Amino acid sequence: MDTVSHNGRETAYEVVDRGGDGAPICFVHGAGGSHEVWNGQHALADRYPIITLDLSGHGESDDVDASAGYTALSAYADDVLAVADATDAEVLVGNSLGGAIVLHSLLERDVDPAAVVLTGTGARLGVLEDLLAWLEADFERAVEFLHEPDRLFHEPGSTPRERSTEQMYDTGRAVTQRDFLTSHEFDVRDRLGEIDVPALAVYGEYDQLTPPWFHEYLADEISGGKLAEIDDAAHLAMVEQPAAFNEAIDEFLPAHVD
Repeated sequence: MDTVSHNGRETAYEVVDRGGDGAPICFVHGAGGSHEVWNGQHALADRYPIITLDLSGHGESDDVDASAGYTALSAYADDVLAVADATDAEVLVGNSLGGAIVLHSLLERDVDPAAVVLTGTGARLGVLEDLLAWLEADFERAVEFLHEPDRLFHEPGSTPRERSTEQMYDTGRAVTQRDFLTSHEFDVRDRLGEIDVPALAVYGEYDQLTPPWFHEYLADEISGGKLAEIDDAAHLAMVEQPAAFNEAIDEFLPAHVD
């Protein structure tokens, strides 16, 4: 993986480019994850350069001394924008917490991507109190809860469930808890009207963590926002149904990106 230095730390990222002349796309993972959650999007690399990164404290990236909430969200935005700048990324795609980071960047930073894709996310990301308690005192129970049907996955197959579980344990309790607490504090419902970037909200049909109506709200409140449903998928639609997810991106971007 490549790295970019910024704010006293190194952020790791991967570029997959098979000669496509489309706009480079930077993908941002969610809580407890890593760049590997986007492996299914490598199929787009013959049309668009694909950039995937590890947020601070995840995967191969240095951690950051940041408390949960706005401070961590801002630090994660620094990671994304440093990688986007280093790779000339023109499109930002965020899942869950990654979607919150993209929205934060649009509202708080001097950034003007050609388009954004928001998936498994929302303008507010309140977290179940029981889950927050388990993240504090029973990490195994928290990971188990997240991997029950219709949460991260609709019908978890052994391979994606095992990989996702292993990734969450690799990230560890402290960083994963910081991620979920940061999501819990995120709320930009009253600011979506300020966004004038073309946006596609993509949701899994069975997602109980960020239900379809979260995405309908995004599409309604962001000027010109669009909506796409992925059948037979939950929160990680890009993992469960990569072909359908990629098709949604392929259908959206040509109309908005030169």
